Amino acid sequence: MSGRGATQIERIESSLAGVDEMMVALRRDIHAHPELAWHEVRTSAVVTQALAGAGLEPISLPSGTGLMCDIMGEPTGPMVALRADLDALPLDDEKDVSYRSTNAGVAHACGHDVHTAVVLGAGLALARLAHDHQLPGRVRLVFQPAEEVLPGGALKAIEAGALDGVGRVFALHCDPRVDAGSVAVRTGPITGATDSVTVHLSGPGGHTARPQLTVDLVAALADVVGRTPMLLSRRVDPRGGLSLVWGRVAAGSAANVIPERGVAAGSVRALDPDIWEAAATLVPELIHQIAAPYGAHVEIDYVQGVPPAVNEPGATEVFRAAAEGVLGPTHVLDTPQSMGAEDFAWFLERLPGVLGRLGVRRPGTHSAPDLHRGDFDVDERAIACGTRVLVATVLGSLGEHGD
Repeated sequence: MSGRGATQIERIESSLAGVDEMMVALRRDIHAHPELAWHEVRTSAVVTQALAGAGLEPISLPSGTGLMCDIMGEPTGPMVALRADLDALPLDDEKDVSYRSTNAGVAHACGHDVHTAVVLGAGLALARLAHDHQLPGRVRLVFQPAEEVLPGGALKAIEAGALDGVGRVFALHCDPRVDAGSVAVRTGPITGATDSVTVHLSGPGGHTARPQLTVDLVAALADVVGRTPMLLSRRVDPRGGLSLVWGRVAAGSAANVIPERGVAAGSVRALDPDIWEAAATLVPELIHQIAAPYGAHVEIDYVQGVPPAVNEPGATEVFRAAAEGVLGPTHVLDTPQSMGAEDFAWFLERLPGVLGRLGVRRPGTHSAPDLHRGDFDVDERAIACGTRVLVATVLGSLGEHGD
């Protein structure tokens, strides 16, 4: 039933006929052919083809990858945007599945293939509703590149006009701590802020028997790596959640040689926006102070990344009500603020909207591989859940006519 006498849930289900199976297949195809940030050429083409096949007119972003597509319902109604990210991570896919990555050293270990399938599936359903004159407004689909690099491809999408004329914007992110079939959300900050810092230390090098004649570079690097995170915790309010975690440390090639160069690279994260702003000055300052007694030359590459993603109260109410309507209240959970970051925060800085958590854990299991691991995978029933939540959210937001 798809006419005026149908309930909204019936209209949503009718609009999604055949879409669920199509999106699972598309997700597996994208998963098997992952592409890194700014190189999502094939992925963009797959999405473009699917939208064009539904009679829509997607537009490529000027950055070379990524695209936008408008769905025109009631032309005088408000506009809501849905956003997905396209890029994968530079790590090996360790799963033994038919859709395992065919690109060595590249894997969809953060669920962007799922995000793409969910937004595309929702877009196809909304296009059907628009065709049947059941879409009380307009919808923009945004498939952005380069979420995994700082400061994120969201900024390029915004520069290209992704938010022009939009009143609210919504997105989902996979969460392996939540069962498939459920979503989670919170009002206010839902992610943290993140920056990257890379420290290069250098000195003349020398013999390990005579460290007093040179710069003991490994000792200096170890001191920077060990003391900087500890000192940060004493320089800012601990409630701000500022942390520095190193992901790479390298120096030297022989046990009896003091090296000339060493490097440490890590992520700076914060829950509080003001402390995040202060970290860009404080972290390099501490590193210089720690390295100074060793006489090492210090070069610091500090890249300020993205702020916390903050869910607007009114949009959160719409999202929660829509999700409860299609999933039931017991499948819409509260979630804490995460230290993880998302460049969707740039969208939410400009417009009211929501980043929700999409459960991808197989129900009945107590743990699942975390994001950014080579064995990360999802219960694909999450795709059908996500599409329904986004379609209902769009209809709920457009129905308010308050965007």
